[in-house]
Amino acid sequence: MKKSYILFSCLGFMAMVQKAFGQSSYASLEKNRNIYAKELSQELNTTKDTLILKGQKEIGYVYSINESYRREIDTYAGSKEYKVPLDKLTIGKHVFVVSQSGKRIVFVVRVNGESAQVETVSSTKMASVKTR
Repeated sequence: MKKSYILFSCLGFMAMVQKAFGQSSYASLEKNRNIYAKELSQELNTTKDTLILKGQKEIGYVYSINESYRREIDTYAGSKEYKVPLDKLTIGKHVFVVSQSGKRIVFVVRVNGESAQVETVSSTKMASVKTR
């Protein structure tokens, strides 16, 4: 009984350590939850390196302002769906502004940087960290 308790305790501890030191997501999204912004869907794809904007009406301009108050994205979408690649953005907070049918919808994307991939080297039994 004591051995199984120790085993499960070790497994639980290892799971917590793996979660803490595991790969972080490339970006995080703080959606605009305002009732007037419900016409625009703001999502990240599964790898979290692309922002997907979908609207019931045509999306006009899309631009982002970084922490240095510079525009890194400034484009005209002209469609109901638009994908923004986040790998071209600098690391940090980006305030996005999307114009749609006379409204300006504002939300935040935080780019955390490149996600690390752990590669094990079998001959020396060491781990190296690669970034994409």
